[in-house]
Amino acid sequence: MASLQTLSKSSPGWVFFCCCCCLPFLLTSCLPLKGASTAHDACRLRKVNFQQPYIRNRTYTLAKMASASDKDTDNRLIGQQLFVNIRENNRCYLMKRAVEFVVKDVLLTEVKNQYPYVEEVAQFLASLTSELSTCQLSGKREHIEKNLEQMKNKMEQLGENGKTKAIGELDLLFDYMENACTDAPKKGGNKKKN
Repeated sequence: MASLQTLSKSSPGWVFFCCCCCLPFLLTSCLPLKGASTAHDACRLRKVNFQQPYIRNRTYTLAKMASASDKDTDNRLIGQQLFVNIRENNRCYLMKRAVEFVVKDVLLTEVKNQYPYVEEVAQFLASLTSELSTCQLSGKREHIEKNLEQMKNKMEQLGENGKTKAIGELDLLFDYMENACTDAPKKGGNKKKN
């Protein structure tokens, strides 16, 4: 007790005490806990998810097969129009929502009996959205909702061909999700002729 009173009376001793004991505690208390994810991390996938040749091959093969049946070359469901007015840090959230829609309203419908690999691709995509379950939007959601609604409306307007077109663009969906949700976006992806 006496040494603490002496320390408090002398300025250099007090400064020394604060620098050695209090400062490290204050600095480390501001850091996130080890293993705790930040909002940015919640909207990130590991690049290795997209580097599995087996599932990439299945996805691209399925897209190619459906694309061959798609006679509509004027419309695009999955494309740059999805990202209009969307900030870069919200693109992964947008892709999570787009993938959830395609899995639920396209792949897990009656079309799963029309093409091979549909269930495998649907399971893979569902596992990615599951990994992104804590990915949240930062900011207003109006542009994201508008862009997703436009995609859904266009698919509905195309009628029976809408689901075929969505399956035919699974390769784009795969590439866009990879670019939006991994730390090191793949260069040169997202190129597909209309």
